[in-house]
Amino acid sequence: MERDFVFQEECIYHIYNRGVEKRTVFNDDNDKLRFQRMLYLANGDKPIVFKRVQGEPLDKDRGTASTAILAYSLMSNHFHIVAKEVHTGGISKFMGKLSTSYSMYFNIKNDRSGPLFCRPFRSKPVGSDDYLRWLMSYVHLNPLDLFQPGWKEKGIGDTSEAKKFLASYPFSSYPDYFGNRLESKIISRDALPFHVNALESVDEMLKDFKARPELPTIEVW
Repeated sequence: MERDFVFQEECIYHIYNRGVEKRTVFNDDNDKLRFQRMLYLANGDKPIVFKRVQGEPLDKDRGTASTAILAYSLMSNHFHIVAKEVHTGGISKFMGKLSTSYSMYFNIKNDRSGPLFCRPFRSKPVGSDDYLRWLMSYVHLNPLDLFQPGWKEKGIGDTSEAKKFLASYPFSSYPDYFGNRLESKIISRDALPFHVNALESVDEMLKDFKARPELPTIEVW
């Protein structure tokens, strides 16, 4: 599937992808941790040297960042990233390094070969602040599928427990905005086109989240 647009500098995009044949791409927390750290290390113009799964600090010199990551969440067979193109070709370069490096790690670990993710990665332009705020809610609430399957259709039964789950789920940028992890090197909070306080509160997200007919639908195909 070819893209019908070209990434433009200073524009924001919803980037997402899943495993080929909808296969699981994160078998355990170590896999998610590896990918999460690659979000930082692959987002630069220097070669990646990364061998360990755990304990790898995010203080290596990755060079000049290729893009600005505004939000992300990792699920068992797919991921979501909200990113801003800050240099021409930055998102494509970043996604190429991220997908290739993680696929190499995963294939070696699991004694497999061949593509791990669908090609090309999916992307949609974010055309307004209103849509961006809704998208940030969508990405940050996505892990609730692990807490209460079907919540998008049925709603959340216990919002207090849902908030606790989101705050304790380490493989998204939710804790960077609403939790106690406010010093992340992965995301670029200052790249948001509005103040962080303009994002919907957690209670608003949980209460009001629904597919809005005036906004593009999101499906991990």
